[in-house]
Amino acid sequence: MEYDKQNVIIKGVDIPFMDLVVLLVKLAFAAIPAMIVIYFVFGFMSMIFGGFFQMFMLHL
Repeated sequence: MEYDKQNVIIKGVDIPFMDLVVLLVKLAFAAIPAMIVIYFVFGFMSMIFGGFFQMFMLHL
C-alpha cells in the first residue's frame, strides 16, 4: 500500500498563554531528573578518564 506525499507548511502556531505556561513548567520539572542523570554520567566518565590520564602526569 503506497501513500501519496503531502507537503505541509506551518505558518503559525496559536497556543493559549496558560497552556504554554503549563507546558514550560512541565518541561522544567522534566529537566531536573535528566540533569541528575547527566551529572552522574559525566562524574563516572571523569573518574574513568581521570584515573586513566593520571598515569601520564609527572609526579615530582
